[in-house]
Amino acid sequence: MTGRVAPPGSSYAEQRHYVIPASLTELRGPTTGVITLDQRLDWSGDGRYDLDDPGDLQVLYQTVLNQAGTAGELGRWLNEQTLRQVWHELWLPGRLRALWQARFPELSAPPATMAG
Repeated sequence: MTGRVAPPGSSYAEQRHYVIPASLTELRGPTTGVITLDQRLDWSGDGRYDLDDPGDLQVLYQTVLNQAGTAGELGRWLNEQTLRQVWHELWLPGRLRALWQARFPELSAPPATMAG
């Protein structure tokens, strides 16, 4: 199969549907404590995340951004301010990141540095 290339737009990554809210203000999810994601979003068998643990928080946000099927799911689990803080730390598919940053250009800006 040498010389064969899939036509543009035919890969799974290019076809994958991602949900994006109309506004970041819709993201009113929890910011502290332990939460348990719905099995539809996290089928690992243990969908518990400690939002006070930076590693858990990062994995939660990556999971929800990748798996959410509705804007309501995004709003239930994600928080606007937290998303802004962790956005540049998240491991996300390039297309998902590009779609979010196209809708919310402020996410493209470099993270604010602390004056010191």
